[in-house]
Amino acid sequence: MNNYPSILLSDAVEQMASLPGVGRKTALRLVLHLLRQSDKDVDAFTGALSRLKQEVKYCKVCHTISDQDICSICQSHSRDKHIVCVVENVQDVMSIENTGQYNGLYHVLGGIISPMDGVGPSDIEIDSLIKRVEQDEIHEVILALPTTMEGDTTNFYIYRRLQNITKGDNPSSPNSLKISQIARGVAIGNEIEYTDEITLGRSIVNRIEFKL
Repeated sequence: MNNYPSILLSDAVEQMASLPGVGRKTALRLVLHLLRQSDKDVDAFTGALSRLKQEVKYCKVCHTISDQDICSICQSHSRDKHIVCVVENVQDVMSIENTGQYNGLYHVLGGIISPMDGVGPSDIEIDSLIKRVEQDEIHEVILALPTTMEGDTTNFYIYRRLQNITKGDNPSSPNSLKISQIARGVAIGNEIEYTDEITLGRSIVNRIEFKL
């Protein structure tokens, strides 16, 4: 039971508190802050959120958030298109980009395999990853998933799927497919997006071959 003096205020706080990591006290503080702003500023705030929801797209290649059908990273001529880094979500792309240590492409799964949560391989973007590796000149796949049981399960599944793809008869040839994973500088049980940039950057640079 709350003691808000207005139903409108109560409704606004309820909506704000529904955001991840926002408690009721923080929600109330944010709503009261918005009330003190000018109509122009509030309209700009709500307009940006509305446009985000209505106009944002997901890259048709890597599935990250984009303003266009193909994101700027996939379109860039300066990126190494022979390397694809597999991540769980868009936040992980941002985290790795902030390290400045990686210049390849990405593939956002949109989740990880978690039977307890009812998430299976068909619920995330694994099939589209396999198609990319089969159709494009990809020589290395970096598995940069959370160092959790679910992340390791997803790594194992992807590895088994990729094992069936050959990029050349000679494993050491430039056309062979290398499967690697980020170094365990990222602590066991950590999410990628919460790892500091230095540790994450070193984990990318010092990646190791994926082994069962």
